[in-house]
Amino acid sequence: MNQTLILKAAHFAAMKHRDQRRKDHASSPYINHPIAVALLLAETGQVEDPEVIAAALLHDTIEDTDTRPEELEATFGARVRGIVEEVTDDKSLMKVERKRRQIEHASQLTSGAALVKLGDKISNVTDITNSPPAGWDLIRRREYLDWADAVISNCPKVNQALENRFAKALEEGRVKLGELD
Repeated sequence: MNQTLILKAAHFAAMKHRDQRRKDHASSPYINHPIAVALLLAETGQVEDPEVIAAALLHDTIEDTDTRPEELEATFGARVRGIVEEVTDDKSLMKVERKRRQIEHASQLTSGAALVKLGDKISNVTDITNSPPAGWDLIRRREYLDWADAVISNCPKVNQALENRFAKALEEGRVKLGELD
């Protein structure tokens, strides 16, 4: 695996997200999320493609920072840029429309983008279950789980271990949030 590319992506993401915090009660550093996504891909999914791991680290940079797609391409190459763009929401759209499009678009993801999407949703479902954003009631948390399930159900099947881990995170979330006994 190209460790330099991955470390460069981790550094880039850390710099871009340096002033951001998660919305949980602890206001966790935002960078913890993309690192968790990359770690899920490497450990659980046994993903060894450095461009996919780099894209996992960078997956929220276009959407949530001042990063331009051209900057990613110049620094990390066209494939990393492409994967990141595939999983980036258009923030100019209303939230409901963005969520609908994410479900629709999931079936068209490349395998690299589907891996990043799986890691992202595993991480988010786990966080929504165990350390949700402040102010999110049970209904909103359950709606998130249902939406994440719809997105992943529509994704290409690319990694059984990650798909199993997502199913487990979803089930644990539904049990903890009182949907299953």
